[in-house]
Amino acid sequence: MKIIEVKKIPNPVTLNLSVVRPGTKIKAVEALPKITYVRPRVVVDAKKVAAYSKVCGFSKAHGVPMLFVHIEAFPLAMMLFGNKAFPWPGMGLVHLANQAKLLKRINVGDVLRIEMETGELLAHDKGQAFNLYARAIRGNEVVWESTWTLLRLGVKNPKGQKYTSVLGEDTALSHQADFFAAAGIGRSYGLASGDVNPIHLFAITAKFLGFKKAIAHGMWTKAKALSLLMPREDVDQAEVVVEFKTPLFLPAKASLWTARQENGALFEVRNAKGDKPHLKGRVTY
Repeated sequence: MKIIEVKKIPNPVTLNLSVVRPGTKIKAVEALPKITYVRPRVVVDAKKVAAYSKVCGFSKAHGVPMLFVHIEAFPLAMMLFGNKAFPWPGMGLVHLANQAKLLKRINVGDVLRIEMETGELLAHDKGQAFNLYARAIRGNEVVWESTWTLLRLGVKNPKGQKYTSVLGEDTALSHQADFFAAAGIGRSYGLASGDVNPIHLFAITAKFLGFKKAIAHGMWTKAKALSLLMPREDVDQAEVVVEFKTPLFLPAKASLWTARQENGALFEVRNAKGDKPHLKGRVTY
């Protein structure tokens, strides 16, 4: 396993340009290169937490939202996609599913070691899926971990076990709440998270890349749902897994549908009519 230590993160625009990699052939590979990117010292910054919480809908009572760590790991994934050893350009990758687990409460001021490593390949009907694994370590203890499942469209003869849903069969849900995704939410989340992919920022840049309108970040939609589902007080442990289904075009009214369980819920974010899912998920705490 090759370990690459990152002491300074490039700015978000540079990161996004690095993943384009024009001329890279989209072809099958036998395995991903074994690479781990590491940010050895990340301080959980109060202003950054506040900005993230505001755009995602969390209150001060929530403390450090469990998905906040995702935005500290995100630049490492982008650096991986910009690495010529990685087989495909990052531009055009589709986020299929995301699982995050909070093992110990994270607080403002904590010093974390953030790691991101390549995982296994998964065969998918539309191309090559694969996993990335991220973790946050405080001292010598893992306090947060996450699995990102992504899809490279257009790869013929994909390798690995067939990708299957991590959520199981559908369950009857009831309408819980509505929320509005403003036209500028992609820009607001981009500023807070560092994810400035042009498909999220403006309609004109999204159209240039093949979308009819700008689309909300999947991780914003996931976080917004959690802001409505999690207890009002901070929690010590939690786990949330989602599968991303259809784009949430901006601006849009969305609806949250749930089936409450003991210490958690099954949930979906759907369109305003409630007949099309943007994501499906399960949270426990």
